[in-house]
Amino acid sequence: MQTNIDQTKFYDRIWASLIFFTRLPFWRLHQPPKECYKTVVEHWPLTGWITGGAMGLVIYFASLVLPMPVAVLLAIATRLLITGALHEDGLADFFDGFGGGGNNRSRILEIMKDSHIGTYGVLGLIFYELLLVATLISMPPYYAAVMVLAGDSFSKMLTSQLILMMPYARNEEEAKAKTVYRKFNGWQGVSLALQGLPPMVFFIWMTGIDWQTLIFIPAIVFYLLYLLIWRKIHGYTGDCCGAVCLLVELSVYLVVSANNYMNL
Repeated sequence: MQTNIDQTKFYDRIWASLIFFTRLPFWRLHQPPKECYKTVVEHWPLTGWITGGAMGLVIYFASLVLPMPVAVLLAIATRLLITGALHEDGLADFFDGFGGGGNNRSRILEIMKDSHIGTYGVLGLIFYELLLVATLISMPPYYAAVMVLAGDSFSKMLTSQLILMMPYARNEEEAKAKTVYRKFNGWQGVSLALQGLPPMVFFIWMTGIDWQTLIFIPAIVFYLLYLLIWRKIHGYTGDCCGAVCLLVELSVYLVVSANNYMNL
């Protein structure tokens, strides 16, 4: 199976990632081999250029003719349409499973796989979206536009490390997408950095924000979530990846928002 993946073309793997992580009709243009879907995480930050870029464009241009809160809500709606709320679904399942499953690994996994949303999921999504909107509307449009591109791709790059740090919590047949991501090597890790870091580097250069804090705090958030997931279920799931991605991304925005507030 590993040989089959390695024999697939590089652009097929990128195409698979774009198809897997967005609802844009890339599949109409090209259908990559099934094996490529095991490598989609290796190009996950690249999809952040699409989702974060779309959000940024909507924030900037909509804010020229509409109040900033309306522009931000339109930007969030745009990303939800592009992704089909894929990561938000994972976040809701994550809150439901880890909130309602206690320390029972089987129960947590069972709840997370259930398509129904529970109280923890609803409350988690509400507070997440409120914090997302609040942080974005607190900034000038051009600032927020670049920040969402940086935060989106950076959080996906960081969250990708989960599949190196722990095994998949289910077997392939039990996976929602019927796919288990392969662990990537050093060169693929470099590729992830090249996809995820440039927008963040540009944002830091543009704003002059303290880069150590901006990198360190989201990394700590990621590590604490990793410890929680490992302690509870001893492995990751697709829902965990989506939830960690959104929470790490939110931590980026909270750091930037706090920095702006303290420098008023």
